Amino acid sequence: MIKKALIVIDIQNDYFAGGAYPLHQTEVTMKKNLDAIAAAKSRHIPIIHVQHFVSPELGDGLFFYDDTYGAEIHQEIMAAAPNAPVILKRHADCFEKTNLDSLLQELDIEEILITGMMTHNCVIHTALSPAAAKYRPKVIEECTCTTDPITHALAVDAMQVRGIDMITIEAAFD
Repeated sequence: MIKKALIVIDIQNDYFAGGAYPLHQTEVTMKKNLDAIAAAKSRHIPIIHVQHFVSPELGDGLFFYDDTYGAEIHQEIMAAAPNAPVILKRHADCFEKTNLDSLLQELDIEEILITGMMTHNCVIHTALSPAAAKYRPKVIEECTCTTDPITHALAVDAMQVRGIDMITIEAAFD
């Protein structure tokens, strides 16, 4: 059997209503992620949270600033997998200057299931990362969202034409 891991990218407070950069359908996407996390847990598939941080030194107008409520992973996501490791990052690609690759190797992972926010940024950069290729990345599309439906569709298309499979929660955990 293929050893999988669920990578939950940047489901952080700034993306929700009242945050610094609210996205389209974050509540729906979060609920789908909770379903994916539950499915992974029931099958003993490792879950890995990813949390993006931005240095305040980069100036105003951004989000996920260090040590802010907006940068925290949403409490419902953390409550669903409180003991899952958290990968801290400062780039769109979850592999860039993080320990994600070494963690996946340590867990003997062969395939990664990617979920989270934003489809057109961190999800696509991670799925298409050269470091991800050896893990046969798949994106659980219903567990991703971004600024609007058109941007989401464009990002999904870009991943598909580059060979990334878009799958459902059900297909991910067959």
